[in-house]
Amino acid sequence: MRQPSIPDVDFAFSRVRLAEVTLHVAFAGPEEGEPVVLLHGFPEFWWGWRRQIPGLVAAGYRVVVPDQRGYNLSDKPRGASAYGARRLAGDVAALIAATCDGRAHLVGHDWGGVIAWAVGALHPERLMSLSVLNAPSLSVTGGYARRHPSQALKSSYVAAFQAPVLPEIALSARGYRALRRALVGSSRRGTFDRADLAIYADAWAQPGALTAMLNWYRGLVRAPARLEGMRVPVRTQVLWGARDRFLEVGLARESVALCDHGRLDVFDDATHWIHLEEPEAVTQRLVAFFKAG
Repeated sequence: MRQPSIPDVDFAFSRVRLAEVTLHVAFAGPEEGEPVVLLHGFPEFWWGWRRQIPGLVAAGYRVVVPDQRGYNLSDKPRGASAYGARRLAGDVAALIAATCDGRAHLVGHDWGGVIAWAVGALHPERLMSLSVLNAPSLSVTGGYARRHPSQALKSSYVAAFQAPVLPEIALSARGYRALRRALVGSSRRGTFDRADLAIYADAWAQPGALTAMLNWYRGLVRAPARLEGMRVPVRTQVLWGARDRFLEVGLARESVALCDHGRLDVFDDATHWIHLEEPEAVTQRLVAFFKAG
C-alpha cells in the first residue's frame, strides 16, 4: 500500500518491533522535539491524524503515529484474545519506551482514546500528559451503560460485532459501503470526502485487517481489562464532541472524575469526529496543554 501524504509534512516510516507485535509507525517533526504519540480509533489508521500532524510539527513536536495492532500495515495476530485492552496498552507503553526516550505526550481518539486511558492507569510512568478525544475509560463504561439505557442502546453494535464472519461480510460488502456510510452519517457534512474514503478503504482491504479491527470489540468482551475504579495520576484533558452519535457526554464526566488532575472541554457542535471537524481548535488545545506542564 502506498502511504497517503500530508501537505508540507515530511514523514519517515518504520516498522518497530515490540515484544508481541511489529507496528508500522509514521514519524514526523524534529527528532529533538518532545514526543507526541497519536493513537487512532476504529476504523481509521495513522492517517486519521492528518489534520493535527502539521500543526504539531510546526510547534516543534516529534510526532509518532502508529497503525495500532491489527490495523493497516501493522501485525495482525489471530484471535480475539490478542486484542485485550491490557495487551493493547502494553503495545503503546512499549512503543513509547522504544521510540520516545521513555516518555511522551499521549493523545487518543475513539478506541485509541480507550487504550490511552488504559495506558494512563497502567503505565503512567510513560506519560508526560494524556489527552483523550471522544473515548471513555473502561473503568466507567459498563456501570454507566447499566445506569443509562440510552447509552446501552447506542453501544448495541458491539454485541453485533461479536458474531464470527458475518460482521466482516456485512462491512466489506459493496466496497465497504457500510463503513463508508457510518463515517459520513455520523459526522458533519463534508468531514469525509470520496478521496478520504478511498484511502481508508485501501487500509481496510489489507489482508486480515477487517477481522483484526473487529477483534478489538471482541477482545473487549473475551479478554476484559478489569480496570474498574483505577485512577489516572497523570495530567489529563478530555476533548469531547457533544453531538457524538455513539457515546454520551456523561461518560466523559465520569472518566474525568477518575483523574487526579483532569479537565473536560466540550465542543457543542462537534460529533464523534472532533479531531477532523475542529482541527485547529483541537491542535491548539493539545499544544497549550502540553506546554502547561
